[in-house]
Amino acid sequence: MGIFERYLSLWVAISIALGVILGTLIPGFFAAVAALEVAHVNLVVAVLIWLMIYPMMVQVDFAAIGDVGKKPKGLILTLVVNWLIKPFTMAALGWLFFRVLFVDLVDPTTAGEYIAGMILLGVAPCTAMVFVWSQLTKGDPNYTLVQVSVNDVIMIVAFAPITGFLLGVNDISVPWETLLISVALYVVLPLIAGAITRRQLDDSGHERLEAWVQRLKPWSMIGLLSTVVLLFGFQAETLLTQPLVIVLIAIPLLIQTYGIFAITYVAALKIRLPHNIAAPACMIGTSNFFELAVAVAISLFGLHSGAALATVVGVLVEVPVMLSLVWFANRTRHWFSHDESVND
Repeated sequence: MGIFERYLSLWVAISIALGVILGTLIPGFFAAVAALEVAHVNLVVAVLIWLMIYPMMVQVDFAAIGDVGKKPKGLILTLVVNWLIKPFTMAALGWLFFRVLFVDLVDPTTAGEYIAGMILLGVAPCTAMVFVWSQLTKGDPNYTLVQVSVNDVIMIVAFAPITGFLLGVNDISVPWETLLISVALYVVLPLIAGAITRRQLDDSGHERLEAWVQRLKPWSMIGLLSTVVLLFGFQAETLLTQPLVIVLIAIPLLIQTYGIFAITYVAALKIRLPHNIAAPACMIGTSNFFELAVAVAISLFGLHSGAALATVVGVLVEVPVMLSLVWFANRTRHWFSHDESVND
């Protein structure tokens, strides 16, 4: 785990502070950036999001999908959690906190935007960081690759319908054209570009592919942190007048993360998965593809929106929470006493 990944929350916190300071000192710059839009897509942010997403998509190996028949229980568990449980529990928690418990603290329009941001996080299963979590829990790297690849294929067809449905249920207007454009721009095209790049580099030797991935990682972090600076620059006035907002958003996100992990971990024990399959399955079911969530939130609701802010708070809490779950998974390895060599 590199220095950027290990201290991601610190870098995000620094970027948040920098964004708020710059947004206060030079608001005109951020206004000019916000004006650079085409079809509801901010051009500057689009470039930064591609810097984030493309290196992750290069790591996805679609050839691994041919191994889906091996040890199917772990894959089934991941798919059930990612697509049948997690999006709906996230939407339910968003509604509970911002329509009921926090109803006197946040105005209805902003509350709806926070719920929308949470929904986008819940519908976007982790793609890249799960490789880090799998490594830290001594997970089976090939099986993790299969899980990520299958989830990314499903995301192409399932992300927009589930997102649209949950937004509609929560009385949030769904701009379908923008949503579909976002899926094409931030899921389909990066996946295609990553697959083409991977095939070309893999043909030249796996070492060259690994070298390319390592070379891209700093750019991915630059894209992420630059996006955070922009988002919090746009939100500077709101954050200075309402600093409690980040805490309000973080509370349901923390409950969701630990709750989903508990459900998945118990299920993995019940169906007797080996630990090197169970731990990565739980990690991919728990963590989020926050880069995609940030991009779509900006496209659908705008750079200044509460939805964009909610997805960035997701970035802030992701790494420390996931590291605590890695620690727990490693400390409870003995709970999974069955043979890890068995095809389960």
